[in-house]
Amino acid sequence: MTEDLSQLNLAADTMPTHIAIIMDGNGRWAKRRFLPRNAGHRQGAEAFRETLKSCISLGIKNLSVYVFSTENWRRPDQEVGFLMDLLGYLIDREITQLKKNGVRMKVLGRIHALPEMLQEKIKKLESETAENTAIQANLLINYGGRAEIVDAIKEISQEVLHGRLISSDIDETCVSKYLYTRGIPDPDLLIRTGGDFRVSNFLLWQSAYTELVITDTLWPDFGKETLIDAIRVYQSRDRRFGGVHEK
Repeated sequence: MTEDLSQLNLAADTMPTHIAIIMDGNGRWAKRRFLPRNAGHRQGAEAFRETLKSCISLGIKNLSVYVFSTENWRRPDQEVGFLMDLLGYLIDREITQLKKNGVRMKVLGRIHALPEMLQEKIKKLESETAENTAIQANLLINYGGRAEIVDAIKEISQEVLHGRLISSDIDETCVSKYLYTRGIPDPDLLIRTGGDFRVSNFLLWQSAYTELVITDTLWPDFGKETLIDAIRVYQSRDRRFGGVHEK
C-alpha cells in the first residue's frame, strides 16, 4: 500500500519516477566492525531488500542499483566468487516474495560473461516476474556505462551495415533504443552512498540531467529515512534541463 506522502513531508507531484543508487561502502562497513568484507556484502543485500520495499511503499516505479561493475572483476577471486554465489542464492531466496510484491526484475549488463549457473537463475528471475507492475527493479551486473555505449555503437553499426539504418536516422532517441536500458525512463535521482563524489562509470548516458545526492551513509546502513531524506533534497532542486524558469 502506498503511504500518505504528505505525512512524510514529500510532495506527490514531484516524486521521482526512477531512482538509481550506487551502493557503496560494504567493505568499509565491515572493516569498522572488524568483520570480513563478505559480511558487508551480506548486509548490503539486506539493505537493498529493505530499500526495494520502501520504494514500493512510496510509489516509486523504477529502481536501478549498481550491483557489480565491469571493473569489479579486478577484486580478489575469493570476493568475486562470493558475490556471484550470493547473487544466485538471493535470487533463489527472494523470487517468491518478489512475485508476491509485484516486482518486475531486470538484469542489465554484459550478462553473457557471468557464470552459466547465474545466467540461468537470471533468466528464471526475469521470466517469472515479467508481468509484475508495482515496480521495476533493475540490477546492473557486470555493467559499465562506457561498455554499454560501446555495445550500443556495435549494434547500430551492424544495423547500418545491413541496411536497416542510415546515418541520418542516428540521433539521441535512436541511440537510447540500443542501450541496455531501452524502454526504461532516465533516472530522476541518483543516490551515492559512502560519501564519494563520482559516478564510477554508472549510467553515463542516462544520467545527463539526473539530480545527484551524495550521502556519507554506508550502504549497509542505508534505510527508509535516508531514502526519504534524499528524495526531499531532490524535491528542493530547481530542475531546468538546460533551460531557464521564468520567475
